[in-house]
Amino acid sequence: MAKHSKLSAAPPIAVRTRRAYFDCKFGQLHVRTAFPATGGFNEQVTLICLHHSEGSSRTFERFLPEIADERSVYAPDLPGFGESDPAPSLTFGDAARAITDLAVDLRLRQIDLLGVGFGAAVALELAAARPDLVRRLVLARVPPMDRMSVVKQETLVLRTKLGVGDDTQWSKGVLPNVRFVDLTDCGADLFAAPQALAKQVGAFLKG
Repeated sequence: MAKHSKLSAAPPIAVRTRRAYFDCKFGQLHVRTAFPATGGFNEQVTLICLHHSEGSSRTFERFLPEIADERSVYAPDLPGFGESDPAPSLTFGDAARAITDLAVDLRLRQIDLLGVGFGAAVALELAAARPDLVRRLVLARVPPMDRMSVVKQETLVLRTKLGVGDDTQWSKGVLPNVRFVDLTDCGADLFAAPQALAKQVGAFLKG
């Protein structure tokens, strides 16, 4: 009698990615989203990704499916970028207020933030203003800022050879709970190796 062949293992269910619009005080935010295949069970804290001033949510297109294996992830076009409505002024504060509105709309009690360039400054602004909302930060290429409040949340700074302000000088007294990781091989594209970056960021966020 012929032996029954073993059933092959089912392939893992892919992370679901979508695009949507959410209301904020400046109009609508266009947002890219990614959700775990588990359907929301045992999820980690939701992550919101904030892009640099030359980009949009498309910056995170390859990264979202990699980082969303254990958490829901949202990458908005900040006000005045991509397909989002503009704010009265292009400031870190206005962008931070729009992200607060997004978190409220999603009924999120806590969020983690990943910010690059302009988005990193927005993340710092929001973390200082709403320590009850923002749990942890991941920052890259933080731009010069006129004033910086103390941000007590645990923070991971990704240092790149093309970064601005990636040394430890700007963080003295501002980020008392910071650690640094050198990504000197990534070049101009921080997300050139999205799987490796997601693994590193995910490990920090999981703590």
